[in-house]
Amino acid sequence: MTRKAHPSTLISWNVNGLRAVLQKDFVKFFQESDADVVCLQEIKAHPEQIEDLSWAAGYETYWNPAQKKGYSGTAIFSRVKPIHTRHGMGIDEHDQEGRVLTLEFPKFSVVTVYTPNSQNELRRLPYRQEWDAAFLAYLKHLEKEKPVVVCGDLNVAHQEIDLANPKSNRKNAGFTDEERAGFDTLLEHGFVDTFRMFTPDPHQYTWWSYRMGARKRNVGWRIDYWLVSEALRSKVKASTILSDVMGSDHCPVQLEMKRP
Repeated sequence: MTRKAHPSTLISWNVNGLRAVLQKDFVKFFQESDADVVCLQEIKAHPEQIEDLSWAAGYETYWNPAQKKGYSGTAIFSRVKPIHTRHGMGIDEHDQEGRVLTLEFPKFSVVTVYTPNSQNELRRLPYRQEWDAAFLAYLKHLEKEKPVVVCGDLNVAHQEIDLANPKSNRKNAGFTDEERAGFDTLLEHGFVDTFRMFTPDPHQYTWWSYRMGARKRNVGWRIDYWLVSEALRSKVKASTILSDVMGSDHCPVQLEMKRP
């Protein structure tokens, strides 16, 4: 089932409902991408709700669905069998919604995350700040053993360059000072935003509202990331946004790692 000891091509995608994208071109993309590891967020499904998984032949499958059906949840499909898996962060109050899934490989651990949205009127912002602190502590705990690769929908546009309309969104969920500071803290603690290693250009987004033709006009936000421990910076070969891939309000993001 597995073909190599170390993953080198990794894809992350918030699919906004796995059952929904399976009715579109997801399977074609999944198979043609030929990735070693595919991390999904917001799957909105339990594995038993996916009637046919034949499209994932050749992959080990790992699931962390939310307790509430049809909501949140993460999954990882891997051609490389991990040494160890972790579901959640080991903190009960944060682990009910299936937002974190970790696979440990020989050279590094891969963490996929679907960070909570602060929601309208920022009613969940206090919880979001607690989450950010807990998630950073979890990553640093993992890092004591080996470097970490982090992917997923972090639900924050880090800088003004990372969204089309920064001024009008200054106090909206995903671009508050508090959320941006949480991302700053990740970088200050040694994590690298791999996309910005290669691309300083604006107008590079991973999420677009379904309203008013936002995607066609490229009025979007960059909120999906590949982060790596500083120790892995030199191992990153490429980090790209696959904006042409349709099927969700997010697009996939891809990381290429140099082979050990």
